[in-house]
Amino acid sequence: MWYRVFGASEVEPPPAALAAHLHARGLAVEPHFKGDDLGWTSGELRLANGSPILLARFLTKEDDLRDDLNAHAAELETMDYSPNSGPLMERVIQTKQLVTLRKPVDAPDEVLSEKVLDEACRFLAAATDGMYQIDGRGWFTVTGELLVQEY
Repeated sequence: MWYRVFGASEVEPPPAALAAHLHARGLAVEPHFKGDDLGWTSGELRLANGSPILLARFLTKEDDLRDDLNAHAAELETMDYSPNSGPLMERVIQTKQLVTLRKPVDAPDEVLSEKVLDEACRFLAAATDGMYQIDGRGWFTVTGELLVQEY
């Protein structure tokens, strides 16, 4: 399952701050990040057991994201049952960075994995002036408020 953070800011969310945020909420993860001169590009949040949660960070200026962003905007356009779909569609089009998080398929503790993923999305959305989307669940604010439900 994919989690996606659509950031309106180009500011790089610090991996150490993400780890500190998770630790402050009682979620023990071991962070491992890689990057280049533009900041971190990929990472892992390792839990005590099982496969890690994988992260990837893409910048709209540097990476070829336009087709992906247009696809997400087009999907939101079909969700006209929600008054939030139009404004969210505009925000997706204006995304400056996209962070994807991948839920492990073999997580021994599903509840823990989902808590880590939800908290990581909230932190990353807040750090990038963004919002986030979870496959099959919907679109959310930085505080976790559901804006558009996916069916």
